[in-house]
Amino acid sequence: MSPDASIVARPLGSNEQHGYFLEDLTVGMKAVYGKTVTDADIVLFSGVSGDTNPLHLDHEFASRTMFGGPIVHGMLTASLISTVVGTRLPGPGCIYLSQNLRFRAPVRVGDTVETRAAIVEILPEKRRVRLETVCKVGETVVLDGEALVMVPTRAAEAAE
Repeated sequence: MSPDASIVARPLGSNEQHGYFLEDLTVGMKAVYGKTVTDADIVLFSGVSGDTNPLHLDHEFASRTMFGGPIVHGMLTASLISTVVGTRLPGPGCIYLSQNLRFRAPVRVGDTVETRAAIVEILPEKRRVRLETVCKVGETVVLDGEALVMVPTRAAEAAE
C-alpha cells in the first residue's frame, strides 16, 4: 500500500451532508486540503477576527520585522485544519473538542498550504477520535498539532 493510499477524498456517510460515522473510521485514515493564500484572505480574516496587526497588513511595517515582510495570520493557517476535520475527516457532524498548535514557520501570501489530518487513535467508548494535524508549504512544516473530536455513531444517529 502506498503511503497515501488511505487518503480520503470526501466523507462517505448516509448522504453527502454527513461525514463518517465512528464505526467507519480506522487508525491511519488521512485527509488533505490545499489552499493558496491571497491578499483578500488576509483582509477578510482581519475583518472577521479583528486582528489588524500590521505584521499581516502593512508591507512597510512588516518589512522592518524579523520576517522581512507580511505574514499570514497563524490562526488563518490553523483554520485550514478545521476545513479538513469539518468537511473531510471525520467530516460533517463531528464536533471539535480541542486543538493544540505549534507554529513552526511563517506563511506568506501566495503560499499554497497543504493541510493534513490523520487518525492516530479511536476511543469508541467516548466517541472520540484523536488526529495528528499538519500544515506544510512545500516540504516545510509551518504548523503541527493534534485535534480531538467527537464523532456520531450509527446507533446514536438512528435513535434521533
